[in-house]
Amino acid sequence: MASSSADPFEADYTAGVLEADPAPAQPADTVEAVPVREFALAGCVLSSDRVLERGFVRLGGPTLGAITDTPPSGVEIVETDGVILPGLVDLHGHPEYNVFAPWEPPTTYANRGVWRDSSEYETLVKKPYARFRAADLVPTLTRYAEIRALVGGVTAVQGASVNARVLDEALVRNIDRRIFGQHRARSIIDLDSVRGDSLQTLQGDLADNAIDAIYIHLAEGVDDASRAEFDLLKSKQLLVPQAVIIHGTALSDEQMQELAGAGAKLVWSPQSNLRLYAATTPVKRARELRIPVGIGADWVPSGSLSTLDELRVARHQLAFQDAADDPRALVGMVTWDAAAIAGLTGRVGDLQPGMPADVCVLERCHEDPWESVLRSDPSAVQLVTIGGNLVYARTDWYDRLTEDPHGEHVWAWGRQMTLDTTYSVRTGTSTPPRLAELREAILGADIAAGPIFA
Repeated sequence: MASSSADPFEADYTAGVLEADPAPAQPADTVEAVPVREFALAGCVLSSDRVLERGFVRLGGPTLGAITDTPPSGVEIVETDGVILPGLVDLHGHPEYNVFAPWEPPTTYANRGVWRDSSEYETLVKKPYARFRAADLVPTLTRYAEIRALVGGVTAVQGASVNARVLDEALVRNIDRRIFGQHRARSIIDLDSVRGDSLQTLQGDLADNAIDAIYIHLAEGVDDASRAEFDLLKSKQLLVPQAVIIHGTALSDEQMQELAGAGAKLVWSPQSNLRLYAATTPVKRARELRIPVGIGADWVPSGSLSTLDELRVARHQLAFQDAADDPRALVGMVTWDAAAIAGLTGRVGDLQPGMPADVCVLERCHEDPWESVLRSDPSAVQLVTIGGNLVYARTDWYDRLTEDPHGEHVWAWGRQMTLDTTYSVRTGTSTPPRLAELREAILGADIAAGPIFA
């Protein structure tokens, strides 16, 4: 349901991805992060097919090495005393808006069109964004948001900026854009705006089996107008197995059954739903209907500060819906099951030898490793690698493992960590985006911008 406004903010916010990104004329000439020595992480290893209470994950290149229950020889071993799991996959976000502080709405709303047209939203989000846009700081906002994601253990996100400068030098994987050399995902913010040539192109790509996932914001609200978007989806011939419905808060049981029958999927953002509408998607029922469900933190203004925080909200809401408590299933909703929804099984969201080396290490806080993950927040993140690049780690580990340490030291919830954002930057065209510089630019435009380490 579209807002009535046609201002630049709405143009940016509602810009979907309706056709494939063009292939680059030549491979991007990028730099790598500081080289690391070959090493192995020791700790409790969680993957889609096993738990190793004391396991070893071998790293040192762009892909994962052996994952064993015996220590490898000839490499340095980092005793994490933690939980080693795949980098998290956040299936719903609006990253460039995650610079704003959390918003406490003065009321609840019938649907997203209402709050998008409200005066309070104009004041708290649209006007500050306009200042950033006028100062050409949208790429800076996105960089800042990507750092927020990765220090929370996230290595892949949905909803990336459409800004080409950002996509060219992304710090995390953008799963609805060109990824692993191909672009097989699309996204829609306002379904009623998809018409004409854009709709025909989308339908043609579906017919040609060129799409694995279409992320569609749908039925976000609690009223009949929100529910009616489901009929619009069907009229556009987009109720297909590739459909990934974001929100679906207003869907009736009959519509949920149709969704299941079509083989479509759901992405759940309970914190944002509850804050804006005092209601959320009946995920217990979705599970009963065997609809695959992933989780996304949405955005900071109304959602959770991190994907780990959103997991806790999801758990509490499932308990409220009288669903069985299943910690492993919840972890799957931001790892291997999320990857399956995205059509990226074997590429993200799992720890298997030969897969891209996207890894997160969490401090352990419970004897049950699944429970430990669910009790974690970003302060528990001790190490993150993306494609083998050591991008965020405890400073003592970073200094041990890198050959020429020059990362940026940051204080993260009282712990000294090192952040390395040199990777992915185009050689000769950009300098590494240090967090201190990003923060200075953002605060120069809006002193009320939200912090990362909070």
